[in-house]
Amino acid sequence: MADMTGGELLLKCLQQEGVTVLFGILDGSFNPFLARLEDYGMRFVNARHEAAAAHMAEAWARIRGEPAVVIGGIGPGAANMVSGVVTAFAEGSPLIVLSGQRRRSIIYPDRGGSFQNVDLLGLYRPVTRWCAGVREWRRLPELIRRAYREATGSRPGPVYLEIPEDVMRGTGDSDSVDVWPAYRGQTGRPRAGDPEAIREAAGLLAAAERPALHAGTGVSWACAWTEFLALGDHLSAAMTTSLGARGVVPEDHPRYFHPLDRNALAAARGEADVVLVVGGRMGELDGWGRPPTWGAPGKQKVIQVDVDPTSIGLHRPVDLGIVGDARAVLAALLAEVEERTAPRPEHAGFESYRTLSREWQQELEMTLQAELGGLHPGRMVQIVREFFPRDAISVMDGGNTSLWTASYHPILAPRSYLYTAKFGHLGTGLPYAIGAKLAAPERPVCLISGDGAMGFNLQELETARRYDLPITVVVSCDRGWGMERSSQMFAGLPGLVECDLYAGVRYDHVAEAMGCHGELVEDLDQLRPALERAAGCGKPALIQVMVEPMANLAPPGILVFGSLVYRAQD
Repeated sequence: MADMTGGELLLKCLQQEGVTVLFGILDGSFNPFLARLEDYGMRFVNARHEAAAAHMAEAWARIRGEPAVVIGGIGPGAANMVSGVVTAFAEGSPLIVLSGQRRRSIIYPDRGGSFQNVDLLGLYRPVTRWCAGVREWRRLPELIRRAYREATGSRPGPVYLEIPEDVMRGTGDSDSVDVWPAYRGQTGRPRAGDPEAIREAAGLLAAAERPALHAGTGVSWACAWTEFLALGDHLSAAMTTSLGARGVVPEDHPRYFHPLDRNALAAARGEADVVLVVGGRMGELDGWGRPPTWGAPGKQKVIQVDVDPTSIGLHRPVDLGIVGDARAVLAALLAEVEERTAPRPEHAGFESYRTLSREWQQELEMTLQAELGGLHPGRMVQIVREFFPRDAISVMDGGNTSLWTASYHPILAPRSYLYTAKFGHLGTGLPYAIGAKLAAPERPVCLISGDGAMGFNLQELETARRYDLPITVVVSCDRGWGMERSSQMFAGLPGLVECDLYAGVRYDHVAEAMGCHGELVEDLDQLRPALERAAGCGKPALIQVMVEPMANLAPPGILVFGSLVYRAQD
């Protein structure tokens, strides 16, 4: 018989799940946990704000393709995490969210008037896949197993467990509970989909005259990019991705069409006779799967593959649905297609799609030619992209800044792009960059952020310095809320209302004060040398780039974004 605290039992459970890194801010309720942390070989990354810690954990999960753990303290600490958890919920990222809670005798039920007590389960229930309270020491292993099962289920997402302080410091006989091997190790073979449905889908694709493939983020979570690309190449199909799945197909691939290249999308995907949608729900930024960038239901056949059955046919009728793991289904589908047809040549109309795409590229280049007397944000983005290798992890944050990066910063490798494509949460960028560097220390990490977005979590530069994480941060400084300026201008407001930020802020000096490398760039010729110094300094670096505010008002994708999100009716 060996007594073990709840804190140590929690560590033992997490160790069985393969956890090596945790994120968050811990209070005294986690002292029994901290007392044995090193004994279990885990590293705790201590952030400066709990929401930022959740963003770091989400980035780690997205780059590694597995759940990450974030922890907050009782009451305010757990409440602070919520915005980070909401983002992970929207993006479909698996997080194990843990927090302390007051002792059971005053919260189950709530006695009223207790210090730092709030209904955390009620707070987290709407923004998690599952949540629960640990009311007994002996149930910790069971509930941790359940948490991992729920987080990595058919649609990944965050889960939440509150652990009362008396459960954390309480003890029990370690021999009286079973801490099983990792749930992920017991899942068995991924669901391969119904064989008959796969054969039917293969027949449709092999017979298609103008096939197209569309990837959602499920392709990335399933590590299915190789199979997706192989099928697209065998069929010489047009290939597209959702905004969040950028990188599944290298964006310099000759048959790839960018999410903002709307005319080419309307032709290549809209005119396709058969479209295979894998791991995506065809949501709002994908036009709900409807014309003009998709064919009309009844005229265009759609095959949808998703591990979550509730996602199939969610936004448009589909002709064939296949429930299964994206990688397993694509592998089986590729084998069936190869039996039915040799590698296909491009169909006769494909060159017309490229013509439309070249016209879009020419429009992008013309935008860069505008003479506005200052540093152009599009040129800034181009230089940053050219500087970093293909597999560098690119993090985007901001309103208009993110639209500039979407247009001028091609993503060329899988799991190399971090952005809140579904939730659009400002301030994720710096925490994402930190989490990404911890997840993949061998890969360069660069963040391009607007100055407004940078203000949300600027303090995490200290975190990056404390952990010696050599990330490069480029702040596009237009001295204001760029997208709000654009929105008010396009709406015809007589003047811009509360859109300006203080023009004298020196983000590079803030970085230096936190022990990082900082530089100010006021001319385009200064940018590449600054990037070279930043990449070579061996510590976090921030480059403040003073872009022309007027040029920043009209990034190429803003009208497309507005037409999708602010349409009068659906």
